[in-house]
Amino acid sequence: MGVTKSEIFTEQQNKIALIAKAFGHPARVAILQHLFKMQTCICGDLVNEIGLAQPTISQHLKELKNLGLIKGNVEGTSVCYCINPDKWNEALGTFKEFLELQPAKQNQCK
Repeated sequence: MGVTKSEIFTEQQNKIALIAKAFGHPARVAILQHLFKMQTCICGDLVNEIGLAQPTISQHLKELKNLGLIKGNVEGTSVCYCINPDKWNEALGTFKEFLELQPAKQNQCK
């Protein structure tokens, strides 16, 4: 696999791509939906809810946490995850701005 050369793209383009990556796997979408529904969640609950193995869930949680969309707190021997509202709203604004772009009225493609 080649290098992405992310430095040749704008900060916004890179940010949109990272957010899209988070939504690029149905397990991560399911995790986010479950966290919104429950307001907070322990990883074991996600294994039961989503039906994937613990290591797989942990890897997806790591991806979402690295992007800042979720945050986790250690509670005893478990980690409790929840949506990071600041980062979620930032991602929402970035994606909304991108998705609301309008094509030119005189589109040359047929």
